[in-house]
Amino acid sequence: MSARILFVTGTNTDVGKTVATAAVASAALRAGRKVAVLKPGQTGVSADEPGDAGEVRRLAGDLTFRELVRYPEPLAPDTAARRAGLPYLDPAAVASEVAELAAGHDLVLVEGAGGLLVRYDDRGRTLADQARAVLDAGLPAEVLLVASAGLGTLNIVSLTAEALAARALPLAGVLVGSWPAEPGLAERCNLADLPRSAGAPLLGALPERAGTAEDFAALARASLAPELGGSWDAEHFARVHRPESAPLRSKV
Repeated sequence: MSARILFVTGTNTDVGKTVATAAVASAALRAGRKVAVLKPGQTGVSADEPGDAGEVRRLAGDLTFRELVRYPEPLAPDTAARRAGLPYLDPAAVASEVAELAAGHDLVLVEGAGGLLVRYDDRGRTLADQARAVLDAGLPAEVLLVASAGLGTLNIVSLTAEALAARALPLAGVLVGSWPAEPGLAERCNLADLPRSAGAPLLGALPERAGTAEDFAALARASLAPELGGSWDAEHFARVHRPESAPLRSKV
């Protein structure tokens, strides 16, 4: 049986991609699967800092973690590489690394930087090009989109879904990276609207500050749908957070 390969991208930066990656990794590890996490390009971290590798290992546990390039400034990878005078990241190098990891693992998670179309080099190649290179190499790659919960997220989810479809990249589903403790009307309505905007299922909702949980493994399992190794039920979650009906106000 071939490894499952998931490219984890976000609607924006700081939407919870690293915690989401750790959650999916944790659920797979607890199911007895061999897991590898690849961070093609790490930005905003110096050479002696742990970066996302340290966070994923802290949360998920013992797994394989690889990082291909690291740039010190917190910028888009192409800008960070140019300013640091360091080499750009080639999609072929990502595909080669993914193939090597897939040969020895059951699940390979590839965590991007920022959103799907953030540039990695001076030719404008992106995480989408990296995923395309993996697919073109004959490997079964999918994309997991980590989205924010609130107002404004639907437009970015729709744009990302269109960009994926234009490149024939399969979207596995959407995962809410930080579900608020006190969700408002927009968050509650988005539970139904996110999968419609994406044209793909909602695969979980990680609570805000999930990375501080005492039992992260249990939280991950409870927050992820069965497709990601958890027990989260989208229909039940939507019923619990169903928006209350409110009377329409007449225009004056």
